Amino acid sequence: MSYKEFFQLNEIPFSNTPGERFYFDSEAHNRAFARLHYAVDEMKGLALCTGGIGAGKTMLARRMLRTLPHDKFETALLVIVHSGISAEWLLKRIALQLGIRQPASSGLMLLSQLYRRLIQIYEEGRKAMVMIDEAQMLQGREIMEELRGLLNLEVPGRKLVTFVLFGLPELMENLKLDEPLLQRVAMRCEIGAMNLDSTRAYIRHRLEKAGAVAEIFTEEAVVAIQSISSGTPRLVNTLCDNALFDAAVAGRYQVDGDIIRNAAAELGLLSGVSSNKTAADSDTVAVSMKENTADDSDPYIELAEFDRLLNRIDDKF
Repeated sequence: MSYKEFFQLNEIPFSNTPGERFYFDSEAHNRAFARLHYAVDEMKGLALCTGGIGAGKTMLARRMLRTLPHDKFETALLVIVHSGISAEWLLKRIALQLGIRQPASSGLMLLSQLYRRLIQIYEEGRKAMVMIDEAQMLQGREIMEELRGLLNLEVPGRKLVTFVLFGLPELMENLKLDEPLLQRVAMRCEIGAMNLDSTRAYIRHRLEKAGAVAEIFTEEAVVAIQSISSGTPRLVNTLCDNALFDAAVAGRYQVDGDIIRNAAAELGLLSGVSSNKTAADSDTVAVSMKENTADDSDPYIELAEFDRLLNRIDDKF
């Protein structure tokens, strides 16, 4: 019997796989969402959202993707899974996500296709928005120059496309490879860690969404979770998931501080490992409103393999 049955839950509450239903509107996420939504609605061109590993950037990106109405926006979400991608590869993927079924192989022809498609979206009365998650993996001056070139596509008084980049703080260093692009950043927000009150509310929110009818985590447990995780959502999830399993095995219907500390010790979280050194979730390539998980077990997987994966996704959808 899993702990889901033991605690009479409808589903696992602390999965680290991003799920819209479990989205928690913390103060930091609410502020970031409002600022990014403003940047997209006003077609500001380039907006950034940075935060540490496990801060909830991907969850925020997916929430934006689902809340922007299709009749007003043409949206795409790309997740970068390899730091060795080329500018050409990125442009082709952007073109595919914006509805260009056969992107040209020539850079100039591809830019021409993108311009015509963006004009078509504009004439339909809609706005084009491309979100790029794990954008700190966009490395190299050529990629930055291509992004800047796309931002130069405009009509009188308005950009034709807005990019929202989600990434680790080092994203800012990458943008410095192209100073003119850095100067085009119209909006930036940073997602910080949750405080104790937010962590408490976060745990309660996810348990309620999973069908819990009683308080499972004691106040001592919540304080321990906050101390060990430093308020990083991904670490909170990992700790709570392990603690619920351990409690169920022990036949205990409440999780206290000892259970949390024991779970943290088994996870190696009591030996000075910070929230910025935890493993990342499985990388995901999101195509418009669909998501497909890519296997990142081999960090040196060839880009051709990613192309084959993405082509299969394109064929499917």
